[in-house]
Amino acid sequence: MRFLLDENFPKAAIGILVELGHDVVDFRGTPDEGMEDQKVFEKAQSLGAILLTTDRDFFHTIPILFPRHAGIIVVALRQPNRAGIISRLKAILERIPEEAFRDRAFQLRDTTWLAFPPLDQSL
Repeated sequence: MRFLLDENFPKAAIGILVELGHDVVDFRGTPDEGMEDQKVFEKAQSLGAILLTTDRDFFHTIPILFPRHAGIIVVALRQPNRAGIISRLKAILERIPEEAFRDRAFQLRDTTWLAFPPLDQSL
């Protein structure tokens, strides 16, 4: 899978994702750094990449405004830190099959997660 890291997502995710065989795009340090949320989403879509972010707004707006997309994973912890964010990311990647990310937004919380649209109950 291909992932685009939003600027607020820990850089430590890059090594882990690459180690798992994924392609990762990180636009920090490029002219795209600092772009608006809409542009971040558009960039992810142009790359066919799942957007990784801690910006909760993406979970609530993108699936409604754009039902077709490569996928979004929002990590929304009460006290976000690098270790917690990475832990939740690894857990969802281990549990959810690749094809389930397309056109779906995930919100990963401290002890639970949500998917919109909902997943089959067997997952």
